[in-house]
Amino acid sequence: MNNTPRGNRKHVVLYGKTNSGKSSLFNKLCNSNISIVSEIEGTTTDPVSKGVEFIPVGPVLYIDTAGLEDNTVLGGVRVNKTLNLLKRTDIALYIIDGKDKDLSSFNKMKKEFKKYNIPYLLVINKVDTLENGEIKELKKAYGNGIFISTKEDSDIEEVKEKLIELIEKEEEELPLIGDLLPYGSKVILVVPIDSEAPKGRLILPQVQCIRDCLDHGIKSYVVRDTELKEALEEVKDVNLVITDSQAFKFVDEIVPKDIMLTSFSMLFARQKGDINEFINGVWGVRNLKPGDKVLISESCSHNVSHEDIGRVKIPTLLEKYVGGKLDFEFKIGYDFAEDIGNYKLIIHCGGCMINRKTILNRINVCKERKVYITNYGVLLSFLTNTLERSKVIFN
Repeated sequence: MNNTPRGNRKHVVLYGKTNSGKSSLFNKLCNSNISIVSEIEGTTTDPVSKGVEFIPVGPVLYIDTAGLEDNTVLGGVRVNKTLNLLKRTDIALYIIDGKDKDLSSFNKMKKEFKKYNIPYLLVINKVDTLENGEIKELKKAYGNGIFISTKEDSDIEEVKEKLIELIEKEEEELPLIGDLLPYGSKVILVVPIDSEAPKGRLILPQVQCIRDCLDHGIKSYVVRDTELKEALEEVKDVNLVITDSQAFKFVDEIVPKDIMLTSFSMLFARQKGDINEFINGVWGVRNLKPGDKVLISESCSHNVSHEDIGRVKIPTLLEKYVGGKLDFEFKIGYDFAEDIGNYKLIIHCGGCMINRKTILNRINVCKERKVYITNYGVLLSFLTNTLERSKVIFN
């Protein structure tokens, strides 16, 4: 579990005003002194994160943030970074200094939590500095709050227990393959070895598909595209072939029509986002004209080669499809365009490095602005005339 990718961890983000004790609580939750703790306002400048194993719910990612109401020179920049985290927050902890009577910041954040459908816990810190009467007054006002002291290490366990309850209520992550095929099924994974393939290892989507097959008792066979035909002759009763999107056309011609075919990217489109919205996004491709603006969103940074799927192959195929040049823009990781209204189409990668909440929020923004969004696998399947076949497994 220590190697679980961040994109597969529940993101638990700590919010609150400066000097409320966020960093102290973050360190307690992580069982490690990661964030700097100081009485100086604005000590935490950039988000600090730590992946931990949270028994019994599994891997989570804790994120400490710069304080709200930061009045330092760079306070505005820091607060904006904190607010941007709302788009990828699964669960929020809002920390209040028990002596701070100004709750306007908390009331603002409650509206933001509601806007992004984020469950949250209210944590009142520094109860060691309060009189009994003050604590009774606060408990009367905030009966659902958790009263702690990070200084005296009191009631931190209650925060963890309430977190467990919230995480267990959250929607359980879909398997990649396990709920699509019955136990004992046979799957062939096609892994082309080209300049994009990392030397000595498989890329993350391929590894996760293999692991998902193992978890659900599905037999998996990994081959290169050059050995696929031979593998299909040797392995009988194959239920599904999963290919790298770039080899869609080649693989489609080899795999018999009675065997289902899809891509790693389409499997991730379902698990991390909304496969139906991505398929609907193909209408945006049909409506493209030369000169239109297209945003390509990649979840990870990497060196660009002449075979790069997002920077080279997709733009080349799209321009061939529309019969002219398109105006491409690229965003990486959690960076996403603030104003998407000028784009005719947004193309998202598989999203293996970011969490589901991030992608769902992006899809919702696109729906609100009436901008089509699709993903690498769906787009390449459409452009190679294999979409009808590759979406059958999801029916």
